[in-house]
Amino acid sequence: MGSERKKKTAVNPERESHFVARRQSGGRTSSEDRELLLPSLPVGQFHRKDQIFEQNPMEKLEGTCSDKEGRQDYTRDGTLSLRGKPVLRSRTGGWKACSFFLGYEVFERMAFYGIAANLVIYLRHKLHEGTVESSNHVTNWVGTVWMLPILGAYVADARLGRYWTFIIASGIYLMGMTLLTMAVSVPGLKPPSCGGNVKEDECPLRASAVQKGVYYTALYIIAVGTGGTKPNISTIGADQFDEFEPKEKKSKLSFFNWWMFSIFFGTLFSNTFLVYIQDNVNWSIGYAIPTVGLAISIAVFLTGTPFYRHRLPAGSPFTKMAQVFVAALRKRNTTVPNDSTELHELRLDEYSRAGNFPVHHTTPLSFLDKAAVKDKSSSPWMVCPVTQVEETKQMIQLLPIFTATIVPSIVIAQIHTLFIQQGTTLDRKVGPNFSIPPACLTVFVTLSMLISLAAYDRILVPAARRYTGNPRGISILQRMGIGLFLQTITVAVASLAETRRLNVIAQHNITGKQDTVPLTIFVLLPQFVLMGIADAFVEVARIEFFYDQAPQGMKSLGTSYFTTGLGIGYFMSSVFLRTVAGVSSRHARRGWILDNLNLSHLDYYYALLVILSVVNLLYFLLVSKLYVYNAAIRSNKKEEEVDDDDDASEEESLQCK
Repeated sequence: MGSERKKKTAVNPERESHFVARRQSGGRTSSEDRELLLPSLPVGQFHRKDQIFEQNPMEKLEGTCSDKEGRQDYTRDGTLSLRGKPVLRSRTGGWKACSFFLGYEVFERMAFYGIAANLVIYLRHKLHEGTVESSNHVTNWVGTVWMLPILGAYVADARLGRYWTFIIASGIYLMGMTLLTMAVSVPGLKPPSCGGNVKEDECPLRASAVQKGVYYTALYIIAVGTGGTKPNISTIGADQFDEFEPKEKKSKLSFFNWWMFSIFFGTLFSNTFLVYIQDNVNWSIGYAIPTVGLAISIAVFLTGTPFYRHRLPAGSPFTKMAQVFVAALRKRNTTVPNDSTELHELRLDEYSRAGNFPVHHTTPLSFLDKAAVKDKSSSPWMVCPVTQVEETKQMIQLLPIFTATIVPSIVIAQIHTLFIQQGTTLDRKVGPNFSIPPACLTVFVTLSMLISLAAYDRILVPAARRYTGNPRGISILQRMGIGLFLQTITVAVASLAETRRLNVIAQHNITGKQDTVPLTIFVLLPQFVLMGIADAFVEVARIEFFYDQAPQGMKSLGTSYFTTGLGIGYFMSSVFLRTVAGVSSRHARRGWILDNLNLSHLDYYYALLVILSVVNLLYFLLVSKLYVYNAAIRSNKKEEEVDDDDDASEEESLQCK
């Protein structure tokens, strides 16, 4: 390998003039533009953040016949090895690397949902919390789990990078799982029991403040750990596909589908086997198994390290955005020139060395353009490059869609709270000797989503692609809209199922808190199945949309938009539930949501959610109609042309070997 030395990058004048012309005409950087924006490098030179390496690809690639072919085998999207060296496409990334991420996700989701799926039952039966209190503790914890990733995204982008942030957070995650297992196993830490002859709900013994403190401390340590893993693992996975290589770019379109498939495959195990162990064997084993599962998932991830592609930290996106706002406010009385080429922008080689690409000037949010007006000061708080301004615009333009994802998260929160608590009141017998745990119903969310994802990827997308010319079949926002509609139908079905349950209660004059309603638990099956189908559309679309539409240097922050929307939704679910319970019980009236669900009116509560979902769906249709994608999706014909070119390139490669 040749020695490393700094060398000035030669920028092709035609490429420079092409970029200037594009800035003058407006619009955003396309895939074709990015090819042109790459600087002209001598054979064997590759990009790094602060320097260019000169290497001899022939020492890396055996059996190749030209410098051109050797150069093409290196990634061109700015990804590097963990040590900051250029990486070969043939030996890193792609589905080979992603197989480790998918394997990790199966075991990690088994661990997380091994706790989350049955948490409300533990709080009700072991810690003796009421309907509203236990539901709100679950949604507050899950809300924290989904909110903290924005902090993890900051640490990854500004300080440690995605890989090391993920590794450290995984250690914290495992520590929390270990402590939680101890909290349900060690005699001094676990809640007291009255023995097998007394029902848990009727046991007068209560957990001490210390025992509750240890349990909740462990839960929130887990939340801190997941705050560092959630925004980075999916982003690292998506980084394994080089957008300059047509086949890898096409594979990336399916990545998030299979990502969600692996998530719910792990969830399937936790919602069946683990839930049964916790309900029918003991909580110690039921928590120990997911803890071991998490340790296995971390080992799987570490095993694949040699195959991963990495991106250098691009700096804090929050600082970059703050600089744009401050600079624009400081120059609020400055006139923006009509010619966008007169605005401040960095040279192309400065972007290429960092593995990034310039973004063309656009007209929306024109007030922020004042930040790019040239100034005598060189302070980043006084003048910002056009690309930095445009990246800030892109993140702001995601906010209307972001706000439309909060109500769907409120609906999703019902799966692990009220939906399960409904099941505790129904007849759970399956045959003479087996009773299905209420939390096991969530397995039907998983199964219906797995089937829907496979059908969507293998049947719907190819069929729709022939008519729309969109490589995804339908657009991301269209997919999200279908999911929101299905979620609305789901809550309506839940309201009807609850009405039926209350009618049976009235017919049999059931009033006791522990009385079982003579109605099979499978009456709730349609709402769980529909929720899974809806998730196959809306959840995958959410994570793909925020990743895809975030600027290159803010991908982790874009992914955290997805998690933050879920977190806010779960917190809003707590507020909404407590508010409805309080308002409905005023003036000595029997409230809609009581500790005794046989005297409650969850059907009214679900009806309110239906109204809220309809209003949100209309709002989503409006903001999605106004949204402009950051990059135009190429037609199917053009994709085929690219694939043909790629096949020709491979054929040429075979001929010269």
